[in-house]
Amino acid sequence: MAFDEKAYFQDKPENRPAKYPCPRCKRTNEYSIRWMRRTKRKDRQPQGGEDRAKFDKLRDHLIRLDDEVTCKTCGKKFEVPSHHSMLFVDQLEGLPKDDDIDESDAQPPAAPIDRSKLPARFTRPTKGWRG
Repeated sequence: MAFDEKAYFQDKPENRPAKYPCPRCKRTNEYSIRWMRRTKRKDRQPQGGEDRAKFDKLRDHLIRLDDEVTCKTCGKKFEVPSHHSMLFVDQLEGLPKDDDIDESDAQPPAAPIDRSKLPARFTRPTKGWRG
């Protein structure tokens, strides 16, 4: 008898936000992507030796259900630009969350540029496209 993997997992739907650029209008928006979280059930452990070894190797994971989204700006559908349709839960825990990364945390340059030390070609005004 074959090892039925679905009997040993508990499925729970989940939405996760993600930012994607539209290939048509080039604008980046945040989309809610549907995922299915599959967690290993501890109460249904197989008794056979070979099936027990397979069960021990199983890991909790997420399976992406949405393959395409509709652009919020132009209204065209496009594929989710990701090669990951399945992610292991233990891999997600090590990644930084999108909310933790903030562009305002970027540090300014150490010291302002001293324009008196630059060569003349960088400090004189331009004459336009003719040169």
